[in-house]
Order: sequence, then C-alpha cells, then structure tokens
Amino acid sequence: MPTIVVDVMPKAELLDPQGKAVAGALSRTGHAAISSVRIGKRFELTVDGPVDDELRASVQQIADEILSNSVIEDVVNIDFGDAEPAADASTEA
Repeated sequence: MPTIVVDVMPKAELLDPQGKAVAGALSRTGHAAISSVRIGKRFELTVDGPVDDELRASVQQIADEILSNSVIEDVVNIDFGDAEPAADASTEA
C-alpha cells in the first residue's frame, strides 16, 4: 500500500507566529544559530492499488482544495513514494 506525503507551508510573505515562537524558544535555550523557523503541515495518504496518473491528479486536487488553504498556504511538495517523482507542486499554482 503506497503512502503519499503532502507537505503544506504558510506562504512565504505571511507571518508565521508559531514559527516565530519556536525560534524564540530555541534562542532562549541556547540554540542561537537558528535564526528562523517556519511551521507547516504534513499529510500522509495511504492508497490501495498502484499510483497512476489519475491518482496523481486526484491527490493534487485534494492537496490544493482540501489539505491547504490557498489564501495563506502553498502545497510545497507531493511525494508519491516509490513511484516516479512528481513535479514541484509550488510551480503549478
């Protein structure tokens, strides 16, 4: 059963308050070399059967319409596992 991984991140031009809080905590705990942190989401989709072009298109649509909020987030990667690598999803928006 293949597992497809979808990574979603806040748009680069938007503030990331969670990332800023983590960066501040790292700095306070002596990890000053870390200057910034961005926090995103990772989705793991397990599918029955082979990963074909139809499934790839379906996963891209799910990622764009359901797993991410296109106003504030970008789908930055879709990893189809052992299947052929997908194109960078961020260039298809």
